[in-house]
Amino acid sequence: MTSEPPDSPQEEPTIIWEGAGPVGPDGLTVGRTAALVGVSVKTLHHWDTIGLVRPSGRTWAGYRVYSADDVARIHRVLVYKELGFPLAQIGRLLDDPDTDARAHLRRQRSQLVDRIARLEKMVGAVDRMLEASRTGLRLTPEQQVEIFGADWQPAWVEEAEDRWGDTAQWAQYAERAAAMSPEDWKEVAAATDALNADLATARQSGVAPGSDEANALAERHRALLSRYFDCSHAMQVCIGRMFVDDPRYAAYYDTVAPDLTVWLRDVIFANAAAHGVDPETVTWE
Repeated sequence: MTSEPPDSPQEEPTIIWEGAGPVGPDGLTVGRTAALVGVSVKTLHHWDTIGLVRPSGRTWAGYRVYSADDVARIHRVLVYKELGFPLAQIGRLLDDPDTDARAHLRRQRSQLVDRIARLEKMVGAVDRMLEASRTGLRLTPEQQVEIFGADWQPAWVEEAEDRWGDTAQWAQYAERAAAMSPEDWKEVAAATDALNADLATARQSGVAPGSDEANALAERHRALLSRYFDCSHAMQVCIGRMFVDDPRYAAYYDTVAPDLTVWLRDVIFANAAAHGVDPETVTWE
């Protein structure tokens, strides 16, 4: 008489039964069951050890095999586990003598429907967050043009995300922008127009970079940027450098006033230097 093979975390030999794959004459092996239900062999061994799901059959060689009822119980365990129940509670639920299998299924279905509804709400919320992050604006393209003017290109937001989307400042911008209403954006646009007008007047009046008046304008400019993200003097220098390097920004400011772009950069640089920032070596923080 052969002795019972000891339980082991290793996979046991399988039997090829009439071309059906690795199954024994009385059920599925541990390995085949694990592959079928999508868990590891180690998990099934653990569930067997704690009495949660025990294979009810044996092969002719004494190895454990799972019947159709055993596999059905595994699926019920997986549903409860997905719902967040601890294994000990799952065992009590499944072994409750006052509840039949159909009652279990009805309860599981009800709980799954509730979870699906919650997940659908979460998906909707994530979609809205993604859209806010993608556009950075709670405005339609038509509203953007209406508020920021005919020269505004909604694609600029997408381009900005491509450039800075992995920075902490972009995340901060997306969060703040998503909370802003069209009225908030109109207020920002009005503040931008007012600042541009004062910059143009100062440039045409010969205000020198580094002067008190120029430094005050630089601080207004930095405060406006800080509506979107916390803009340090070093970051403002990097942005001022970009104004000159990118022909589109240069064209925008030079349309407000001739040579305004370079003058604004110099104003930003001088103000930053007064706050201990070296405009020549600074990098984005």
